[in-house]
Amino acid sequence: MKRFNYRAKDKQGKIVTGEVEAQNINEAAKLVRKQGLIVLGVKIKTRSLLSIISSAREKVKPADIASFTRQLATMVNAGLPITDSLVILRNQSTGAIQKVVAQIMIDVEGGSSLSAAFSKHPKVFSPTYIALLESGEAGGVIDKVFVRLADNMEKEQEFSGKVKGAMVYPVIVVIGMLVVSVTMMIFVIPKLTAMYTDFNAKLPMPTRILMAISDFMIKGWPLMLILIVGLFFGYASYSQTKKGRRKLDEWAFKIPILGPLKRQVILTELTRTLSLMVGSGVSILDGLHITAGVVGNSLIAEALDDAAANVEKGFPISYAFAKHPDIFPFILSQMISVGEETGKMEDVLSKVSHVFEVEADQKVKTLTSAIEPLVMIVLGLGVGFLVIAIILPIYNLTSQF
Repeated sequence: MKRFNYRAKDKQGKIVTGEVEAQNINEAAKLVRKQGLIVLGVKIKTRSLLSIISSAREKVKPADIASFTRQLATMVNAGLPITDSLVILRNQSTGAIQKVVAQIMIDVEGGSSLSAAFSKHPKVFSPTYIALLESGEAGGVIDKVFVRLADNMEKEQEFSGKVKGAMVYPVIVVIGMLVVSVTMMIFVIPKLTAMYTDFNAKLPMPTRILMAISDFMIKGWPLMLILIVGLFFGYASYSQTKKGRRKLDEWAFKIPILGPLKRQVILTELTRTLSLMVGSGVSILDGLHITAGVVGNSLIAEALDDAAANVEKGFPISYAFAKHPDIFPFILSQMISVGEETGKMEDVLSKVSHVFEVEADQKVKTLTSAIEPLVMIVLGLGVGFLVIAIILPIYNLTSQF
């Protein structure tokens, strides 16, 4: 989708300007005419560096999407027509989400289906979101789908907030340690070591190591900067390849404590999404394909694609998941088997998601409990090394007199 600036006349003959989002200039002109305006000119909007930076800052946040979905669900369930609901939300919204809602409203008023209007914004609404809207439209239960979507997104926000909140303290402490260490090495240590050199003191090994590190950081910072930038671009390039992405995802799962937590978080979101899709009328086969595309981990995505291929061949869903015991825990295939036998797949997946969420929450608490003493130990060792490296030469000097 491209953005176009337009110049037009309204019914009173007043000149108005604005912008619309469309595939091409002809579609942009049609969108302007649908607003009851006489088109005078339409041209593609050129983007400056400042506009690119500002657009990056104006990205729609998941919290905005969740709030928009909840408000739309409330209005639709109250009996308001979709178009009226979108008009109200457009007027109430602010920032980036307002532009998205305005464009959806224009498309719906122009005759597009709701799912088609939403699908024009793939960076805002996920394939899962669109698939659920399509299912709701086909089954005539769009009001229920919006309620389910809102509930699901609010749970995701709550769970994500717990995980991020638990990581705030360790991250702040680690950043503080790095800042203090760099400051000491660049500004404090050189002055102390210069004093030792003036006295021709015999320096112990810890002091010499500290001086070497400090000297390297002062003189070798261009090399360090080049190395950091090179590693960043190397990582970015490697992660763009299929093999690289898979290898990085594999390593991510092997990181002690963090790896199992990441896997648990993904499984929580995966089962919750599958439960939502099955309950909204999306077939389990389509649900597996869609979830594989948005899961965010190549190992789990490959396992889901393989599971979908097995289901397509006629194998039970539980068997398709049980084929990947290294990816999906035994409880998942076991519970899915129960869901197949009882015909209550939605409820079973929802309960499994809750189990995974509780386990993930416990892992977050374990991680927080483990990181705090670990950070204190590392901090203590670092401070101890600095004290020994600085005090020993002073002790040697005083003992000479």
